[in-house]
Amino acid sequence: MSSADPILLSLFANRFMAVAEAMGRSLQQTSISTNIKERLDFSCAIFAPDGSLIANAPHLPVHLGSMSFAVKYQAEHLHELGKGPFRRGDVVLANHPVAGGSHLPDITCITPVFAPDRDEIIFFTASRGHHADIGGILPGSMPPTSRTIYDEGAQIRSFKIVDQGVYDHAELRRLLVDAPAAYPGSSGCRCFHDVESDLQAQIAANNKGIQLIQDLISEWGLQTVQEYMHHIRDNAELAVRNLLRRVGERSKELRAVDYMDDGTPIALKVTIDTESGSAVFDFEGTGPEVYANHNCPPSVVYSAIIYCLRCMVAVDIPLNQGCLAPIDVRIPKGSLLNPSETAAVVGGNVLTSQRITDVVFRAFEAVAASQGDCNNLTFGTGGRAPDGTHVEGFGYYETIAGGSGAGPSWHGTSGVHVHMTNTRITDPEIFERRYPVYLRRFSLRENSGGAGKYRGGDGVVRDIEFLAPDIQVSILSERRVYEPYGLAGGENGKRGLNLWIKQRRAEDGDLSPQDSRPRVINLGGKATTRMGAGDRIIIHTPGGGGFGAPTDAPGESGPRPQNALRGSLAEWQSLQLGA
Repeated sequence: MSSADPILLSLFANRFMAVAEAMGRSLQQTSISTNIKERLDFSCAIFAPDGSLIANAPHLPVHLGSMSFAVKYQAEHLHELGKGPFRRGDVVLANHPVAGGSHLPDITCITPVFAPDRDEIIFFTASRGHHADIGGILPGSMPPTSRTIYDEGAQIRSFKIVDQGVYDHAELRRLLVDAPAAYPGSSGCRCFHDVESDLQAQIAANNKGIQLIQDLISEWGLQTVQEYMHHIRDNAELAVRNLLRRVGERSKELRAVDYMDDGTPIALKVTIDTESGSAVFDFEGTGPEVYANHNCPPSVVYSAIIYCLRCMVAVDIPLNQGCLAPIDVRIPKGSLLNPSETAAVVGGNVLTSQRITDVVFRAFEAVAASQGDCNNLTFGTGGRAPDGTHVEGFGYYETIAGGSGAGPSWHGTSGVHVHMTNTRITDPEIFERRYPVYLRRFSLRENSGGAGKYRGGDGVVRDIEFLAPDIQVSILSERRVYEPYGLAGGENGKRGLNLWIKQRRAEDGDLSPQDSRPRVINLGGKATTRMGAGDRIIIHTPGGGGFGAPTDAPGESGPRPQNALRGSLAEWQSLQLGA
């Protein structure tokens, strides 16, 4: 290859990113679900023939780092799986963690891009979307009580949803509706038509990417386009090596540990070789896989690492596979971060990934902990009836913002989605129009960020009242036990709290003539229950940690007054239950 021209390097980096951004706009415009169209819970990217990430749009970091594992898996194993090789007009679907997936609701569509004049794959386009329901034991397919992957919905290792231009509706329905319902206690997809429509939107987005890549090749020629594909990855690799050399001058061995709310440790030792600008990320000391659902596939671990490295690099580079070239990642087999094939993982993508991010940043002393959580709320109806028939219903899913951590020269941000998630929350008007709910309150949670020279961001309070009976409501969250840590003398952020405001009912056995007030019930971090009309869930999300000692803060950025009842007790005591 010729040496890279700096101007062309920047041009191609932005052109590749523009392709992924155009794919994302196409997906948003042609999808129909709230989750993809409104919350933007999707990612699009382009990949090299070997499956390595070239460029992506600024979508979800937890998707972008792990999608290359999904593309590589299909490129290497498609023929072995009896699906035949990639051919023109093929689109492959997958969501299984073994096949590079993150958790089952995230379904990846992969489309090969062939050379204009021969049957040679020159790129892949791929899109990953979080689908609000793909079956499983609870509506929303994010069950806080899942113990094995069979509880969590449809499992797809490799499926040609389009085979040489022929769309396979019947097999898609079998995989999403019939197959998950074969497991005891599980149902098939509760809103198949919505999921199918969004998958078709993903296919269209991939085709949009192919068109734009072909336009780029027509303009510059295949050889030049492929050369700069390699130059962009080499440039990212160089930037990360320079980062590691700078950090290694301060210390060649970095250590950090943090804990999930069940006490499971995530331990990390980073050993830096300043001569080569490389590093070993060793997670020895991390706890074993758990009999719960916050086990985390290795692909998600890589997502967290590549995201953290990209954040700490001081130059503007696209997030791509070159960021991981200097890194050797070692994850103990059978641990929380490398569980067995049948382990439940739905929470690993949205909870454990955030804790891995906190651990990496803590090792590098880069920033205080953010809320460390996605606050995953799901609710819905339908599924498997007592007589075994399938009942159409709906599933709704959202992640809820919190506080980001403060850094060496900045305050944390309040009410923001942090780190591994980058979604929006559904607009109140759409939320209340499409679902039987009333949004009573959505506001910042004052003084929930940690004090410090630079303050942590505040979390939020989200109060939702349900207007219909018998709605299954689930919350899957973290940082309800351990507070988000502060750094360099900064104080911890406040932990989260999930409350159920339950109306008393004769059928529930809690109606009392002596006390007609609603019951206030702490749901804990991971719980599911059926809520009736008039019941509410109030979610207090964690704040971010502070950075630097509060006494070092000048003027208004100094420590905030601390309420004697700063914890969760004061919050539920102050609830205006009759309002």
